[in-house]
Amino acid sequence: MLTENPRWFKSSYSGSGGSCVEAAANLVATHGTVPVRDSKNPAGPVLDFPIAAFGHFVSGVKSGKFN
Repeated sequence: MLTENPRWFKSSYSGSGGSCVEAAANLVATHGTVPVRDSKNPAGPVLDFPIAAFGHFVSGVKSGKFN
């Protein structure tokens, strides 16, 4: 169980379409993970990604790998 509260944020590219995810980067230093959740269901499940995996995902998105 986390003793710190995640500070959730959405990308500025998310727009208002409703199909967004939120991430909490403030836990990287202390837990080595990036929690991710569905912004439409903030009380729902949270996936914790190891920082390296999340970094590879973000790099893939930026390079257009998932278009």
